[in-house]
Amino acid sequence: MTEVILFPSSFLNPREVDEDLAEEYRAARLAGGFETVVFDYQAWFREQRLRLSYVPEREITAVYRGWMMKPEQYAVFYRELLSQKIRLLTTPEMYEKLHLFPRVYPELLPDTARMLTFPLHTEIDVRACLKVFPRFLVKDYVKSVKGSEFPAYFDENCSQEAFNVWMELFYRYRGDLLTGGICIKEFLDLKRYEGRTNEYRVFYVNHEPICISRNSGQEGKVAEPPTELVQRYRKLGSVFYTLDYAELYDGSFMILESGDGSVSGLASGEDAANFYRKLYRVLNQNQI
Repeated sequence: MTEVILFPSSFLNPREVDEDLAEEYRAARLAGGFETVVFDYQAWFREQRLRLSYVPEREITAVYRGWMMKPEQYAVFYRELLSQKIRLLTTPEMYEKLHLFPRVYPELLPDTARMLTFPLHTEIDVRACLKVFPRFLVKDYVKSVKGSEFPAYFDENCSQEAFNVWMELFYRYRGDLLTGGICIKEFLDLKRYEGRTNEYRVFYVNHEPICISRNSGQEGKVAEPPTELVQRYRKLGSVFYTLDYAELYDGSFMILESGDGSVSGLASGEDAANFYRKLYRVLNQNQI
């Protein structure tokens, strides 16, 4: 039975939940019926010391909801919690597979953009990439650098010299968060409704999609990802993960990204109370 949600503390006050997760914290307790445990943000993320607001007397199973960690850090986190009788629902193997997109990529074909991968800090031949994709975007194994001057995509107008300069900027922007390697992904033409793309985030729990929520601020009547497509990816080697779907210009849907459920934010259109009610019900349905 899973009755506990583990949250990081406020950066300034280790006794209070992180301010950005306060709504989820309240929803987990009041709407979801979960108990909550808070761990000291600074002690863990800066010093690798685990300090908990509560240490159980018997082993319990918990769901982590918080900030991203590199897979190796999550593995240590998992072991440290287990030594204090808290077993996370998501194992390190599950976390790595869905957090690092190239790990799950082969299982998402042909319903995701084609991709090439490269080691970090190696020169990537732009002309060779453009022979595979007419346009491509750049990210590491986890994230891109959206919201910056970094180009949304590269095409035949980009020289090798210019691309190398842009990659230096990419590495600076990702900094300590840089993870895995470099992904060169085929750029997809997304359909827009009044200037907004039509994207959805789906949370999968125990092999069931529990929430299918608008995730790009779209409003009004818009297409939704086909049920058959969403159901096709119920079993990807984890019990708690997300997939992001988007409508293409031609009206079809593709998967944009995967994520571990522990560190994937709620969709912009998701109600936290609704999410935690569904999470509790699915995790504990065999015990109710």
